[in-house]
Amino acid sequence: MSYPSPTTKIFANDSSTIGMMVAIGAHDSLVGVSSMKRDQRVFEEHYGPDAMKGVEDVAGSMPSLETIVARNTQLVVAGWNYGFKDGGVTPDALKSKGIDSYVLSVSCLQKQGEKARGIMEPWTALGDDLTNLGRITGNTTQAQQVLDDVNARKDKLAGAPQAATAPNVLMFDSGDKTVFTSGKFAAPQAIITAAGGRNVMDDVDDSWTTVSWERIAATNPDVIVFDDYGTQTFAQKVAMLESNDSTKNLPAVKNKRYLNLPYAMWVSSPLNIDAAEQLRHKMEQCGLEPKSDLPQPRFDDDIAVSATS
Repeated sequence: MSYPSPTTKIFANDSSTIGMMVAIGAHDSLVGVSSMKRDQRVFEEHYGPDAMKGVEDVAGSMPSLETIVARNTQLVVAGWNYGFKDGGVTPDALKSKGIDSYVLSVSCLQKQGEKARGIMEPWTALGDDLTNLGRITGNTTQAQQVLDDVNARKDKLAGAPQAATAPNVLMFDSGDKTVFTSGKFAAPQAIITAAGGRNVMDDVDDSWTTVSWERIAATNPDVIVFDDYGTQTFAQKVAMLESNDSTKNLPAVKNKRYLNLPYAMWVSSPLNIDAAEQLRHKMEQCGLEPKSDLPQPRFDDDIAVSATS
């Protein structure tokens, strides 16, 4: 699909696409954003206090088609279940209003009409999106600089001493009757692998998905990483794991090997490399990876809140 270049009136939904736009210096092209949740603080800390200057957050979730049209939008950047959904705003609905769409690569449906998402390895998806959005916005140079930085830091992680057996890492997004987690096509897969770990759900051919508590118990994770967002707090998640008979004796739970990072770092964006560096650092601290001469992570985003607070 071709787009006007540069496209100067873009609406972005979710911290993933917002993070990409900010990273490549295209925030001036944003006529509005939605579903940013609490991640404005994360963007400002990583990209500077003016990173979101002039960017208006118009809705807690994908706004109506009428709201998008009213902002004179040329292009909407979102993903399936990251804004686009059947029965809501879709690329076809936008097209009927003369508005283009860009679907986030990591969210692409494997088969039309089915729920499973993800058609490529997550680092590849991120690289494709950064490159494409750079071309669309006219920020090709900065997009390439961002991608080069991500790849250089990923290479440093790969060159560090590795454990004989990669530590098992579980992404715990949220839980109730089932657990929302990440399969092999979502960004946590890329983050965990780059850090030297193994995503215990790497055999699940999907991106973000639900699994049973029995499946969680069988994974025997050495570390649990948490997606900090929404109404279910870190303390509540930890309490759930530590009180559930099927999980309370898992190695990660017994030893309280937890890493709790903001939502914006777990969805596809350049912040994924920061998450990978912080996870590697955590695993070294826990004795799960050999000590290395890797530099201290640039940021410390761990929201370490006691489960009893």
